[in-house]
Amino acid sequence: MAYWQHYEHEADIGIEGIGNSREEAFSQAALALTAVITEPEQVLPISEIRISCKAPNLELLFVDWLNALVYEMATRKMLFSQFGLTIFPTPQGQLSLQAKIRGEKIDLKKHQPVVEVKGATYTTLQVYEDSDHNWHAQTVVDV
Repeated sequence: MAYWQHYEHEADIGIEGIGNSREEAFSQAALALTAVITEPEQVLPISEIRISCKAPNLELLFVDWLNALVYEMATRKMLFSQFGLTIFPTPQGQLSLQAKIRGEKIDLKKHQPVVEVKGATYTTLQVYEDSDHNWHAQTVVDV
């Protein structure tokens, strides 16, 4: 069962995605990121954007993924609610993430954004598979 959750961390907010795969955990963490700003259920999957990231390991890929989402939110003035992605190794020994994300333009009355996320940090950063074969992806985001 895939889900997301927030956890407290001083003045910032921790986000965690849990799923049956790395991709599902990354996707759930992206929903947690949206939930820092607004109710994800309020964000309609109207427009599709593509994102790609590369990094030498899963933890850095996770931070790059979240920061790419923050960048797209800020520059396109959008929120996102659907995240389809794949993670695969590159011939150069890195990990690559290819994603199709869906969302809509921010409507202040409808979405009532609570805060602006500035970016993902390395605080509490972890991506791992637990003993029950569930994947976890977590970090703190700066608000």
